[in-house]
Amino acid sequence: MNRHQFIRTLALSAALTAAWGPAVAQTPGRTVRLVVPFPAGGATDLFARALQTRLSEALGANVVVDNKPGAGGSLGADIVAKAPADGLTLLLATSSTHAIGPALSVRLPYNTVTDFTPIVHVGNAPSLMLVPNNSPAQSVKEWIELARRQPGRLNYGSSGNGTIVQLTAELFKAQAGIFVTHIPYKGTALAIPDLVTGNLDVMFDSLPTGLPHVRDKRLRALAVTSLKRSPLAPDLPPVADTLPGFDSNTWFGLYGPKGLPADAVQRINAAVNTVIAQPDLRARLSTFGIEPVGGTPQQMAQMVAEDLAKWKRIIVERKISND
Repeated sequence: MNRHQFIRTLALSAALTAAWGPAVAQTPGRTVRLVVPFPAGGATDLFARALQTRLSEALGANVVVDNKPGAGGSLGADIVAKAPADGLTLLLATSSTHAIGPALSVRLPYNTVTDFTPIVHVGNAPSLMLVPNNSPAQSVKEWIELARRQPGRLNYGSSGNGTIVQLTAELFKAQAGIFVTHIPYKGTALAIPDLVTGNLDVMFDSLPTGLPHVRDKRLRALAVTSLKRSPLAPDLPPVADTLPGFDSNTWFGLYGPKGLPADAVQRINAAVNTVIAQPDLRARLSTFGIEPVGGTPQQMAQMVAEDLAKWKRIIVERKISND
């Protein structure tokens, strides 16, 4: 870097600090509220708390995790949508709040596109395609062939109507051109025993909750639902190897209220990208079944738009509701 470039860099840094300092914790005592729209102890909460200390250091702010569960995540999301655009209130959103929720309901108290400012795509949590140990299918291709030979006789379990677990299975059915019966449960944990005994034929469960059953040899995993192999389960092929383009992840993304200044977005985005690149944090997130992503606000906005369109299409075509 030459002298002129160095001076320009210092000037830009000073401008960003001046613009952002009063709002975002450059001033001692300021606190950034990170709203988690789900209960404590869940994957989103664990993710937020893993980021909390590192993000505090990167922003020079006191980042506080604030759990505001309720209404499928819309209660916490609404708090952020109506917060001042000063960078002091942020939302750790998921595909449930900003892709599946708006695709299922027109009664949300906010618009997921116009009432928020996308900042960064923080991470993805892929799922596993799980079958009983006694299933004759040893691969995704064989399972599809089995279902085609017995239309309507095989079934899949889910964590309930309108959940990512059901939608993933319906996406799979649509791309494979098969008819498989849906059996909803109140959570995948309640469905696992029936999957183990063979009363269920398949289920798409999140990697952190499904993988232990595979390791204990209670279930067999045929594939992961990410577009490519997951570093969290590198021995498993993606479903996309059999059904090209198949992709289903629970994603996590950071949002601010609408109107968040561009320099504030840039600063938070840079801080998060720095934090999630740290090897020890990445290793910790892997224990939650989460793959860090990062990128620009524009990339996040495009990803969410594509995810919303995908699930909207499946919900409409399959007449899915959360009732």
